[in-house]
Amino acid sequence: MSLSPDNPAWKSVPATLPSGAPHAAQAGTGGALAFSVIRRNGSLSPFDASKIAVAVTKAFLAVEGNQAAASRRVHEIVEELTQQVVVALTRRVDGERAIHIEDIQDQVELALMRGGHHKVARAYVLYREERAKERAAKAKLAGEPTVTLNVRSSDGSLSPLDDRRLARVIADACGGLDGTSAETVLAETRRNLYDGISSDELALAQIMAARTLVETEPNYAFVSARLLLDKLRREALTYVLGNAREAADAATGDHYAPYFPGFIAKGIAAELIEPELARFDLARLAAALKPERDRQFQFLGLQTLYDRYFLHDHGTRFELPQAFFMRVAMGLALREIDREEKAIEFYDLLSSFDFMASTPTLFNAGTLRPQLSSCFLTTVSDDLEGIFKAIKDNALLAKYSGGLGNDWTRVRGLGAHIKGTNGKSQGVVPFLKVANDTAIAVNQGGKRKGAVCAYLETWHVDIEEFLDLRKNTGDDRRRTHDMNTSNWIPDLFMERVAGDGQWTLFSPDEVPDLHDLYGAAFRTAYENYEAKAERGDIAVFRKVRALDLWRKMLTMLFETGHPWVTFKDPCNLRSPQQHAGVVHSSNLCTEITLNTSATEVAVCNLGSINLVNHIGENGLDHEHLARTTRVAMRMLDNVIDINFYTIPEARHSNLRHRPVGLGLMGFQDALQLLRIPYESDEAVNFADKSMEAISFHAIKASSDLAAERGRYASFEGSLWSKGILPIDSIAILDESRNGTLEMDRSTSLDWDGLREQVKRVGMRNSNTMAIAPTATISNICGVAQSIEPAYQNLYVKSNMSGDFTVVNALLVRDLKARGLWDEVMVSDLKYFDGSLGQIDRVPDDLKALYATAFEIDSAWLVEAASRRQKWIDQAQSLNLYIANPSGKKLDELYRLAWRKGLKTTYYLRSTSATHVEKSTLKGTDGKLNAVAVAPAAASPAPVTHAVAPAGANDIRLDSVASGKACLIDDPDCEACQ
Repeated sequence: MSLSPDNPAWKSVPATLPSGAPHAAQAGTGGALAFSVIRRNGSLSPFDASKIAVAVTKAFLAVEGNQAAASRRVHEIVEELTQQVVVALTRRVDGERAIHIEDIQDQVELALMRGGHHKVARAYVLYREERAKERAAKAKLAGEPTVTLNVRSSDGSLSPLDDRRLARVIADACGGLDGTSAETVLAETRRNLYDGISSDELALAQIMAARTLVETEPNYAFVSARLLLDKLRREALTYVLGNAREAADAATGDHYAPYFPGFIAKGIAAELIEPELARFDLARLAAALKPERDRQFQFLGLQTLYDRYFLHDHGTRFELPQAFFMRVAMGLALREIDREEKAIEFYDLLSSFDFMASTPTLFNAGTLRPQLSSCFLTTVSDDLEGIFKAIKDNALLAKYSGGLGNDWTRVRGLGAHIKGTNGKSQGVVPFLKVANDTAIAVNQGGKRKGAVCAYLETWHVDIEEFLDLRKNTGDDRRRTHDMNTSNWIPDLFMERVAGDGQWTLFSPDEVPDLHDLYGAAFRTAYENYEAKAERGDIAVFRKVRALDLWRKMLTMLFETGHPWVTFKDPCNLRSPQQHAGVVHSSNLCTEITLNTSATEVAVCNLGSINLVNHIGENGLDHEHLARTTRVAMRMLDNVIDINFYTIPEARHSNLRHRPVGLGLMGFQDALQLLRIPYESDEAVNFADKSMEAISFHAIKASSDLAAERGRYASFEGSLWSKGILPIDSIAILDESRNGTLEMDRSTSLDWDGLREQVKRVGMRNSNTMAIAPTATISNICGVAQSIEPAYQNLYVKSNMSGDFTVVNALLVRDLKARGLWDEVMVSDLKYFDGSLGQIDRVPDDLKALYATAFEIDSAWLVEAASRRQKWIDQAQSLNLYIANPSGKKLDELYRLAWRKGLKTTYYLRSTSATHVEKSTLKGTDGKLNAVAVAPAAASPAPVTHAVAPAGANDIRLDSVASGKACLIDDPDCEACQ
């Protein structure tokens, strides 16, 4: 039986799609969902899911004949395929959106292909083509009828669709972008319009039309952003100026001058903006805004700002992008002498994407509660009052977007004596459970999840229970499924592992000084306590084989993603503030290494340089980098004085030491611009030289600020005051390790001159550098995250704003230049999960340059990190990637990290079983989305774990059911947000 227009089996093609839906899984083949379907004439029809089953049945009938199609086998296949189509369609709709009939038929075709029913699918495709030709011929004979569509406004009134404006807006969005077509976007938009469409749906239809094309041309990410900007502009200008028609007619930037003062006034009236901002010269600031910079956003960046950053009044966004950057700049310039001059300088740095402040600063600068700091580190006391004060402090600090690191090592262990009750302690774990639940309860106003990391030293008697906290089995009262955890490992333990020695676990109430000791002093005290234990002078202790404990650490890291591996001695021996206290932990993302105590909660203020913007024709532009660093350090220093502190211990510590953390992002992009593969000596050298330049200019900027504003209070006695810069402190660590440290110490800049300036003038900030994950702010700037290698060259990224197709634009540019970018290449990239490695026609030089994270030996990441670490006075968020993990590989990798002098490591990344949909990316993505792809690692997925042959001292990973190492774009993962 043929599939022709005359075949009666095909007269009933699926026409409609549900609305308000029971869940897709509940819909069956005949359920009524609350969505509508756009027919080809623009009219709407209610969805009838049973028509999908009818259409699929008739497809089999047409190919296999009546007898085959009536079989039980085909009936079961039809039921399964129908469910797949309904699930895909319901996943693609949001709210009351309608879907075009062609989209439904796309999903039927896709389901047939996925199910391996290629003959049926092929016949279906041919049938659709024949029907399209038939409709076109009929339309030509009859003359195209004029279809008038109406748009429904928010008050329910209808008005004719403004076709001219629709075409003009789309043409403007595509203007100047190579490879984009306004006609294509307009045609796709029209396909999703219907009579009575709401104004919001009309705006979304344009955005989504452009987003369907991103995989074939990355510039459509800019088109989508500009179309979203049009929606935002009308929303904001209507709210601020009160004229909907004027807002609708606004061209980019035309209304910034009258809008900006009104924006400030409206924000103050809504009690969202600090009233002091009205005292600025608003006309001068409005004149300094650069509206053309609105057009540099990619869709992911602008959508993220729209969802989570722009000020809104009960859901109505009224903050435009340049007003957002100026509001932040004004908030940071509040205490400057010439506030307007500095606000303009700060604005220019932010809006150019040369530098981006951290998320809390962007959220809260210029508002009534300017909590601008990123990270807080606390030490928990060993008494009930202190424990619950620490948990309360966590809640207060997290409320305004702070990330938390808690040092729990002082809390006595399981079985330790409690003098007040003459009973025995239940250890640290029950309190960690309370801290975990507190973090979830305080979710930062819905902007992002509350997040905390607990640190415990390796000698604590509860360490083995601590390692199990993230397991999905066992007593749930002793599990923390949401809280991050990290091992705080002394060098002596690593030496015992290397020597296959014994390791003794203690309760801290019996060995109280170990918490504050490191280096040689820790070794002496620890060995003395071991001797006391042998004599029976210590009540609670346990001996384990160091290698067995190390094995369990790596196994749990692999199996659950936690605890992370961080090193106590490098953090302390290289700390500039050794004279003022002890570093007891790092922070939520393992890049901050500051002192904590009962009276001081460490605070760090972060921001990152966009390295991509500082690459010129001759490589790294040192002059541009110096200028950016100077202004950025001033902004970060201002945060300390302006900041809203929720607890006094944080205020005391921050004002006394004034630490900041200047980092970087876009490292992978910079390498690709310079044509340097990540897995190369050249990349390691670039990591070295670029970080040296940032370090030099950051230290100089802080010293220059000291000359202008004064030294930080605890400067005297610091390593800075002795002329010991980060590059010099390597010698201290090497001496502690008896000369075994494997760390490069070469330099290329005038460090002698800077060293003398620091000794003579001083420093404004106790700490100056830290490389944060930059997950969200790098999205805003449209560059690679932090120091990360590329995850994939084509994938779907999930975050709190939705799912987004990500394509490596530099790769596309190179493939176009060699005549290799076509639909087949897109298909190949999907099939091979964004990797070029197995695509034969791609030259080897491009395969090397665009190698993805799991194709790069992680030893290169460690080496590059070691080169950066030599210049940084704090640490870096270093993720490690292993495609096929084994115990031996993990053992070698983390021992290498220790030998190379790293202070900390972050997530262990493993491959996911969920990848880019290999059949199609025809659907759109994002929160407003129609997603026809599987999110790449939206949640941990089962992976296959390699098991290494076990030698005498090898680490063996037992095969486990599910690997939970962080899967790149988990929307529940703080690092990914």
